[in-house]
Amino acid sequence: MKISGCIITYNEEDRIEDALKSLEGVVDEIVVVDAFSKDRTPSIVQSYGVRFFQREWDGYASQKNFAISQAKYPWILSIDADERLSEKLKEEIIKIKEGEPDSDGFAFKRKTFYLGKWIKHSGWYPDKKIRLFRKNSAYWEGDFVHEKLVFNGKVKNLEGELLHYSYRNLSDHILRIERYSTLSAQKMDKEGEKSSYFKIFFLPLLTFFRDFILKGGFLDGIHGLIISLFSSYYVFLKFAKLYEIQREK
Repeated sequence: MKISGCIITYNEEDRIEDALKSLEGVVDEIVVVDAFSKDRTPSIVQSYGVRFFQREWDGYASQKNFAISQAKYPWILSIDADERLSEKLKEEIIKIKEGEPDSDGFAFKRKTFYLGKWIKHSGWYPDKKIRLFRKNSAYWEGDFVHEKLVFNGKVKNLEGELLHYSYRNLSDHILRIERYSTLSAQKMDKEGEKSSYFKIFFLPLLTFFRDFILKGGFLDGIHGLIISLFSSYYVFLKFAKLYEIQREK
């Protein structure tokens, strides 16, 4: 069993090296598709001898599907530049490679490091993802944001975790909320969804209640409070922006 590791990048000079190192000894090749980064990402990536491509940004799903299309091997391990394989996950994947698995994909929990702490609740964990899969069993879809893997086949769960270093700091979190809420509003408008008073006012409140109370955000302390507030703010922004888009038509 041979595996192609796939990563997409754009201005990830401070994180890409750790992602590449986490794949060493686990995959049989690494494919990196870069959206013409303006920082040192290309030079760092190429110093690792990976198969490197540059491609104009065409959305998360499109970039990831292109990376898969360039992979030589029948199995894909897809990670983001801000993700790392835990040692236990590495060991499990290496063991799987010794034979030919009777499944089409493997799922594992993703654990996020936020403001100096591993988050165990708040709707962020266990956040199970299928990231190791047969090349012909899955593809990415999503034109705007929150791309998802469309998978067809048998899945097995692994115990090891995918470590996620998502936000560099609070400012980075806020900037991404701003960007993703715009993309989400555009997606909803394209799909014909309408904004409303209820969605702008009440859905953010329900989101906070869900994440902080029902999903145990309070157990993560002030980190859970911040996460729940930001989740609520994101919902408010995307429906407010959807209202703005539809009002201007």
